[in-house]
Amino acid sequence: MATKPPAGDPVQDAPHVGPPAHAAAGLPAIGHTLKIANEQMGPVRTARTLLKVNQKNGFDCPGCAWPEGDKRHTAEFCENGAKAVAEEATLRRVTPAFFAAHPLAELAGRSGYWLGQQGRITHPMYLPEGGDRYEAVSWKRAFEIIAEELKALSSPDEAVFYTSGRTSNEAAFLFQLFAREFGTNNLPDCSNMCHESSGSALSETIGIGKGSVSLEDLHQADLIIVAGQNPGTNHPRMLSALEKAKHSGAKIISVNPLPEAGMERFKNPQTPLGMVKGTPLNDLFLQIRIGGDQALFRLLNKLVIETDGALDEAFIREHTHGYEDLAAAAKEADWDETLKATGLTRPEIERALAMVLASKRTIVCWAMGLTQHKHAVATIREVVNLLLLRGNIGRPGAGVCPVRGHSNVQGDRTMGIFERPAPAFLDALDREFSITSPRAHGYDVVRAIEALRDGKAKVFFAMGGNFIGATPDTDVTEAAMRRASLTVHVSTKLNRSHAVTGRRALILPTLGRTDKDVRASTPGKKGTVQFVTVEDSMGMVHASRGNLAPASPQLLSEPAIVARMARAVLGTASKTPWEDFEADYAAIRDRIARVVPGFEDFNARVARPGGFQLPHGPRDERRFPTKTGKANFTAAPVEYPEVPAGRLLLQTLRSHDQYNTTIYGLDDRYRGITGGRRVVMVHPDDAAELGLADGSYTDLVSEWKDGVERRAPGFRVVHYPTARGCAAAYYPETNVLVPLDSTADTSNTPASKSVVVRFEPA
Repeated sequence: MATKPPAGDPVQDAPHVGPPAHAAAGLPAIGHTLKIANEQMGPVRTARTLLKVNQKNGFDCPGCAWPEGDKRHTAEFCENGAKAVAEEATLRRVTPAFFAAHPLAELAGRSGYWLGQQGRITHPMYLPEGGDRYEAVSWKRAFEIIAEELKALSSPDEAVFYTSGRTSNEAAFLFQLFAREFGTNNLPDCSNMCHESSGSALSETIGIGKGSVSLEDLHQADLIIVAGQNPGTNHPRMLSALEKAKHSGAKIISVNPLPEAGMERFKNPQTPLGMVKGTPLNDLFLQIRIGGDQALFRLLNKLVIETDGALDEAFIREHTHGYEDLAAAAKEADWDETLKATGLTRPEIERALAMVLASKRTIVCWAMGLTQHKHAVATIREVVNLLLLRGNIGRPGAGVCPVRGHSNVQGDRTMGIFERPAPAFLDALDREFSITSPRAHGYDVVRAIEALRDGKAKVFFAMGGNFIGATPDTDVTEAAMRRASLTVHVSTKLNRSHAVTGRRALILPTLGRTDKDVRASTPGKKGTVQFVTVEDSMGMVHASRGNLAPASPQLLSEPAIVARMARAVLGTASKTPWEDFEADYAAIRDRIARVVPGFEDFNARVARPGGFQLPHGPRDERRFPTKTGKANFTAAPVEYPEVPAGRLLLQTLRSHDQYNTTIYGLDDRYRGITGGRRVVMVHPDDAAELGLADGSYTDLVSEWKDGVERRAPGFRVVHYPTARGCAAAYYPETNVLVPLDSTADTSNTPASKSVVVRFEPA
């Protein structure tokens, strides 16, 4: 049966370190999944819930955005997806009595792990100005408080409306509609911190900021390059697609500073042979130095151009622009400089080139290892260059594949959650709702923090997520948030953001993906069961239907929260039918169908099992909606981080017992680390040069041009086979080291994978 939450924070002073694993999933994954699920849900609820995950008549996993094929397994989930479901479907509850017993100061001193383990929040909670703990509040009063604060602002641009990637299409559409009817484009979202660099690069080069491949394309590819990504922990179901591609003859190159168990061997828990033997995935592992990817791809492009017969000249001539500029820039690529930037050897790069040249259908997949650097956008453009040279966009088995990290982060952007919306979108929104949306660009995540810090923003409203845990420069961000007059979080569970508040604060508890959503069109009448929709990483839109009784009768759905807030704030002056939208989400989808291209006849199409695929010009017809009308080659100067002597370049990353900022446990099974998270992984040779003994403790201090000391104290040194000159440690513990203004060019994404650090005795 389900167990009680921990009473106290576990001690993490002495994590145990063993050898890293060389295979992912298998029987250990099954055992760990069942253990966590039973602790949170008990065996009966576990079976009832997990068998509905990612099924056509079930609910979408609240974890990653990896797609499902048309044919589903009975167990269509991975270990980390099951953990995400278990944490949401838990039987543990956080009631008003909990908040009465735990003042804000105590919650602020707890770990994110402890907060998350307490369970589902059951009632709306309010922290009054000067109060020392949250207290229960009615929904009516909660919306009155929000209205008071928003109406008191001197400008709508003093409000910030943040969105997490868990938010459904319907809720996201209403949220951005409310914000724009209120009068602001301050709509930062979690994409600003992850794949904003991908969207920026792809919009310029191919005309759409999304990937161009389907699951079937992966199965048909000759070569798959996985760069800056750890699928075994962050997108485990991707391993099944890679395995299927391997069985069909594909080759796989992994480009990453750390060796990852999932890319070495995948033990598929869906088959007996898979669990016992597994499938080797990597054909070539390029252990690149952090930030050296642009240099690698630039040299590969030079070598492809110099190889007779390697170019798809017809594709380049008919469908691209800027080839001559790229060819001139690539000609300057230097072997010695590239080897320095990447830490690779010439034979390794030559082997990668041979695999690229042998492939007629190539896909490049990537994640945060490419997107969170100063030169991230230029790096991704260089990836696109490689694909364009050989015509690998717009044909089966080929294309770009940015792997999104949260279940509907791509859908939220499609629905208009963006601080820099396209004029055409705003025009369509205004026509549909007879409003006048603001045209001035709003704040992204980094600029929202700066606005809060500088007193330019005074109300912060978060639709899900853990903003404090996800953002950079923790001390600066927390101080900025405490300057707000009101902070509001729509949440299912506790996290660090609830303990870092403005003068007043609200926690609004909401339904999760696993919860059945019943809405009544008329008070007192029997309601109808609603569903929401999501868009996966490959542009498939499908329904999600929860099957569990809500954690509390006090919970409201996200669309209901937005609709009631909108009516409280905008009043009768708003002609938008907010009450109709709350009562029936089909009414929201009808409006989406008339505003967002690709969603025509939305309700009918999403009713089909499995949903529908959104149109994608480059993929579907080699139509590139760029300024030139063609796919654009680019030729940015090559950059890579330069690290002073006696320093290392740190990347922040997840453990295996973690999804984004949610901490499920204190172990990182594949890396051999258990019982603690404050560890820093350093190559043994670098450690010897720096005098860092394995098992010793050190403070991490980042260095940035502003001269401010940013310190993360008390990290255990782990000698680990990372790339030379590099180090790795978990976030959010190391977010404190990432300067707020250390961001990617163009996208403004925090450069969390490029942090220069020194080591000082703990």
